[in-house]
Amino acid sequence: MWNENVETVCKINQCTGCMACIESCSKDAIQIKDSIDSYNAIIDKDLCIKCGLCHKTCPNNRPVSKRKPIEWYEGWACDNIRASSSSGGVASAIMEHFIEQGGFVSSCLFENGHFCFDITNDKERARKFAGSKYVKSNPIGVYKKIRSLLYRNEKVLFLGLPCQVAGLKNYLNSKEHNNLYTIDLICHGSPSPQILSKFLEDNNIDINQIKDIRFRRKTAFKVSTEHSRDGYTDISPAGVQDMYTYAFLNALDYTENCYSCDYATLERTSDITLGDSWSSELVEEEKNKGISLILCQTEKGIQLVKVAGLVLHNVELEKAVEANHQLRHPSIMPAERKRFLCNISHGFNRAFAMSVPKMYFKKRIKTMLINAKILRGGGRKR
Repeated sequence: MWNENVETVCKINQCTGCMACIESCSKDAIQIKDSIDSYNAIIDKDLCIKCGLCHKTCPNNRPVSKRKPIEWYEGWACDNIRASSSSGGVASAIMEHFIEQGGFVSSCLFENGHFCFDITNDKERARKFAGSKYVKSNPIGVYKKIRSLLYRNEKVLFLGLPCQVAGLKNYLNSKEHNNLYTIDLICHGSPSPQILSKFLEDNNIDINQIKDIRFRRKTAFKVSTEHSRDGYTDISPAGVQDMYTYAFLNALDYTENCYSCDYATLERTSDITLGDSWSSELVEEEKNKGISLILCQTEKGIQLVKVAGLVLHNVELEKAVEANHQLRHPSIMPAERKRFLCNISHGFNRAFAMSVPKMYFKKRIKTMLINAKILRGGGRKR
């Protein structure tokens, strides 16, 4: 039961977790409460001085202006970048070129058991930003670093979710920073990190022992630990989609705000929007390697794309939007979500089994048949 005496920065259960309010508070009066089903930015009334800055910084309270795309493409990076990316490697190629031109890049990476943000002008460090992140990340600390670099007249490229781009822009409290470049990602929604931890625990993996994690290394969820033989270990056998990815792609476990997201539209907050080009009509070989959808909302964005050494093709915007519902509306909350979250305290597998039992047993049986070598990975009989 929610305590009515608790004061929050935005509406109850609608916090996106962008953390801009925390960055803006000089009195450290705000903390994020992660209830698994929702985030809330809680204000400590004893520390708060009623300046109102947190309310003004929150992108829920103060929406950031959006623009429609003015140019759009599908494409990919050179082979060595593309091969290590979850899609076409466009984000990595743009970041690498930006650093080569003397700029700084900020995005999310996995480090010491957490998904956090960093900022760097080192290409090797920036490679850790690659890959999809199927979990909420924490930008605390990076907004201040970006502001400091912009005041020094440095060029900064920020890549994050639309709500994080909006939070950064409100934090900077300026209509336009000529040296700030932004990329947002086409976002399904994002679950609490607690759900990921429970899933890994059920698979006997300690998140604090993981060196790297790839939710979508092309198609498979992989982790790298000191015990991984070839660098990465698959969570599930080939041919069986792991339950965490299924829950994510079917919108089973996002925090509540994601189902009413203001930024799941064709109009975007950033210079560039990136996602998967699901509607691509290119040959199957290219699709298997990964093809990115690229939407440019500004001339700054177009220039970033044109100089990054990308292979670019024309794409029909209407088909691209149709294939990415997040460019039309937020993910729809499934009826099974309530039961899933009611059982998550007992473990991920139990929550999954209770909410989607047919899918749970189908995956378990298929996994057992593959492990027993009755089926090959991919489901083909021997």
